[in-house]
Amino acid sequence: MNGLRVYIKPNNAEVATPKVFYSRRGNGPYYRWRYEETAAEWRVSRVISADFTSQSLSMASWKAVPAALQTRLGEHYLD
Repeated sequence: MNGLRVYIKPNNAEVATPKVFYSRRGNGPYYRWRYEETAAEWRVSRVISADFTSQSLSMASWKAVPAALQTRLGEHYLD
């Protein structure tokens, strides 16, 4: 997953286990990852650039990314 960056919204950083993350690889599009409790899985959607500013995000530590999401990110960003 070379060049992959994972983000959270700063107001979401106060939560011990964030349920929304954002990702981007290289200069590619941003994706929003949201944990859906009823399905017990991470859902992904592409972020529309007109509705989104990268300045509203903070880098997330890889250690803060849940293991199930790390797996999904690996599947999504196949090398």
